[in-house]
Amino acid sequence: MHTALMVLLAIDSIFLIATVLLQPGSSDGLSGSIAGGAEQLFGKKKSSAYEVLLKRCTVIGAIAFIVLALIIVTLY
Repeated sequence: MHTALMVLLAIDSIFLIATVLLQPGSSDGLSGSIAGGAEQLFGKKKSSAYEVLLKRCTVIGAIAFIVLALIIVTLY
């Protein structure tokens, strides 16, 4: 049981690393940090379905990682 949980945790951590690395960067510099709020407010900067999917996968992977880590710690 312990080995299976550790393998699942390893697979989940690789999945989590991949989803974080595949996300596009948001480095607009100083001008992006000042005007970024206005662009987001008026809808000029819309995210694509790919970015939304990656964000959801990242959240799901992070939650699974935390749950698996807590299960491993409490059981062993």
